[in-house]
Amino acid sequence: MSSFPPSDPARQLFQSSIAEPYRVKVVEKLNLPDRGERERILKRADYSPVYLDSADVFVDLITDSGTAAMSDVQWSALMRGDEAYMGSRSYATFRAAAREVTGFHEIVPTHQGRAAENILMELLVNPGDIVLANTHFDTTRAHVLNQKAVPVDLVGDWLWSFREPMPFKGNFDLGKLEAALRAHRGKVPIIIATVTNNFACSSPVSMENLRAVRRLADAHGVKLFFDAARFAENAFFIKQREAGYAHRRVADIALEMFNLGHGAWVSAKKDAMVNIGGFIATNDSALADNCRGRLVLYEGFPTYGGLARRDLEAIAVGLREALDEDYLEHRIALVAHLGEAMRRAGAVVSLPVGGSGVFVDVEAMYPQLPPERLPGIALCADFYLEGGIRVGAAPFSMHSVDGAGQIVDKVFQFARFAVPRRVFSKAHLDYVAEVTRRVVSVAKKSRGYRTVHKPEVLGHFFAKFAPVEA
Repeated sequence: MSSFPPSDPARQLFQSSIAEPYRVKVVEKLNLPDRGERERILKRADYSPVYLDSADVFVDLITDSGTAAMSDVQWSALMRGDEAYMGSRSYATFRAAAREVTGFHEIVPTHQGRAAENILMELLVNPGDIVLANTHFDTTRAHVLNQKAVPVDLVGDWLWSFREPMPFKGNFDLGKLEAALRAHRGKVPIIIATVTNNFACSSPVSMENLRAVRRLADAHGVKLFFDAARFAENAFFIKQREAGYAHRRVADIALEMFNLGHGAWVSAKKDAMVNIGGFIATNDSALADNCRGRLVLYEGFPTYGGLARRDLEAIAVGLREALDEDYLEHRIALVAHLGEAMRRAGAVVSLPVGGSGVFVDVEAMYPQLPPERLPGIALCADFYLEGGIRVGAAPFSMHSVDGAGQIVDKVFQFARFAVPRRVFSKAHLDYVAEVTRRVVSVAKKSRGYRTVHKPEVLGHFFAKFAPVEA
């Protein structure tokens, strides 16, 4: 928490300058290959950001997952790791922190968020079920599909309006949610609230919206779970943007949010600022016991969950650091600065800018390219060619519902510039904005790309591409 009184001029200067609330103690050298080398590297990578080696990337914005810089306190916590297979004191430390932050009593560690998803989907979802969410993260969607169930995304149509600022674009469309619950009564095992809503431009979900979702869930006898990888960012946005929360502690807002759910899973690789780890949290002891049974099959003993015990120590510290309001204020301001700088450079950016990064309208940057010419891949290639920057972009196909609750297909196309936590300075992001200006100037000359290989599962991760020839 800040030691500055609100009216302190130094505090105001600290905020307006976006000065880091930490100092640098360790550095890692970056490499910017020259243009000719970047061309050869991109061709060798089949024009996919997935196949680029990180050693060949100058500014890596493809994900904010597992890419954070850990603090000195986290690094020192690693040395306290008790690597006992059973009953490790590091597990007790981790469990206490997770209980404190989420308010849930039953805590089940996993090696990352998708491992938690795998366990919970096996236990909660059956073939033919309909799983409702504001939007499913891609691994969540894959786990639902793996259970022969149908993932349905119920974010509002406001998502498609990049230029229209809406403070809580991540909200459920409550009309769609109610229609889906009525149309598929008896087939909906859970509702998932993703906070912040990653595929909805990392936009937050309001507390008012979450309370309404819980009321609908209770009315239809359905349980509400949080995909809470970015819970602290969501709580901070509620403090910033929602009436009645400006003077509340972010930690208390997070507890109020979690209290609306029956449980949560957390990828600690996001807001908890570690390189690996996750957990399941609930007050349902029977569900937790079943999770632990599967944990032993897939991950490890319930007091380590597939992690080295030192990683549990780092998560315990990171969960608390995630709620530090100076850190959150700086992070959100830095991402917003990147978004505004990219907008001034000519990109169409989703407004207001969200938590994990900046989301850019691909179609607006490449209006001449139809979807089959893969404008998202063109954007990824151009950012690497023009500046050695790695980003992610792909068409996001979702099942939604119409007014009667019947399932319809929609496609949302965006590029995500995900900002790792405590890694890049304002100068790095200003560089990204200048490269954006160059990409905007060359984008309309692109002929696009074609797919030469796409596997059936998570194809957007592993596909390979080639330029469309004249």
